[in-house]
Amino acid sequence: MRRRLIQSTLAVVLVVIAVFGVSLVIVETRTISNSAQERVYSEAVRLASIVDSRVLAAENVNADVLRNPVSKDQYAVIRMPGRPPIEIGAPPEGDVIRARQTGEEGETVTVEEPRSAVTREVGRTLLIIGLVALLAVVAAVLLAVRQASRLASPLTDLAETAERLGSGDPRPRHKRYGVPELDRVADVLDSSAERIGRMLTAERRLAADASHQLRTPLTALSMRLEEITLTDDPDTVKEEATIALTQVERLTDVVQRLLTNSRDPRTGSAVTFDLDEVIQQQLAEWRPAYRSAGRAVVSSGKRHLQAVGTPGAVAQVLAALIENSLMHGGGTVALRTRVTGNQAVIEVTDEGPGVPADLGARIFERTISGRNSTGIGLAVARDLAEADGGRLELLQAQPPVFGLFLSRTPPARTLDEDRPTVR
Repeated sequence: MRRRLIQSTLAVVLVVIAVFGVSLVIVETRTISNSAQERVYSEAVRLASIVDSRVLAAENVNADVLRNPVSKDQYAVIRMPGRPPIEIGAPPEGDVIRARQTGEEGETVTVEEPRSAVTREVGRTLLIIGLVALLAVVAAVLLAVRQASRLASPLTDLAETAERLGSGDPRPRHKRYGVPELDRVADVLDSSAERIGRMLTAERRLAADASHQLRTPLTALSMRLEEITLTDDPDTVKEEATIALTQVERLTDVVQRLLTNSRDPRTGSAVTFDLDEVIQQQLAEWRPAYRSAGRAVVSSGKRHLQAVGTPGAVAQVLAALIENSLMHGGGTVALRTRVTGNQAVIEVTDEGPGVPADLGARIFERTISGRNSTGIGLAVARDLAEADGGRLELLQAQPPVFGLFLSRTPPARTLDEDRPTVR
């Protein structure tokens, strides 16, 4: 592109020089020729007037008297009736410019000038025009190189930006070039980079959430299947199979929830449900793991509480808190339910060292962890709680007490739900 810009600019300049230069050469040549012809004619008229004045004054007319007015490049011949011709200067050789004038006393004055003088003057003019044209071409080349660099460099930058986007680096450059068309392309590339960055972030977040959220149900399901393989008691097999089916349903709910949140994290399916059922289901799910670790998980507090939310999401939040206590806590884990105002609260606490003081409220940020874990579980749990209008808080750092707050008021019905269906 750089070469094409230089060539096109140079071609335009050459065309302009050719058109105007040739016209200027023609005009200047004619002007110089006409000027030389007028000069010779004026000299002939002047000599004729001098001769007339001297003849009328009865003064002597000779070459010495007329020599000074005549230019050294000119040759003049004065012919008077009854007298020999008077010659001034040397006769020129080659092509000449000639002018003739007849005086009032009958004398004839002829002035000649070599055309080579005109040729020399035309040559000097052509040389000047040629130098100016050469300077114009040099200036045009320099300007074309500068303009080509100004246009080609931004295009190279834009190509590099597009290549970076294609290679998976969606960082916008926010670089502008002062050319409206190129700045428009840069705006579009930056907007695309931001959209791609958001999409990649959402995809990575979905993958991380899925891997974290599916790990616990899969582990529990694996444990139930192992129990089935190790027992021959039909009742035990039936019980463990029932629990395994519950785990499969939870897996399905987890997947559905992750997909829903990936499309719109504000989308919820809040309903009124019994907290006891969710808590007992989690206790039954986690007791084998706690027994293997020589620990216990218990529940206490107010029973038969009704809360508003998504049962599957609440179960995932409790599972994240119980798993967090299993991995980072110590002693017995207790789930206690209570009521505060119009909210039902589930507190999860253990006898471990608690949350380090330097983490504090940052414990819910992604990638923040005190024990080299992924730092995703509590962040996902908080998002799940907030999706249905609840909230998850760290009520106490040492010993750790996490509180899950859920509304007890049923969700308001929308106008569309109240409007009767017309068939």
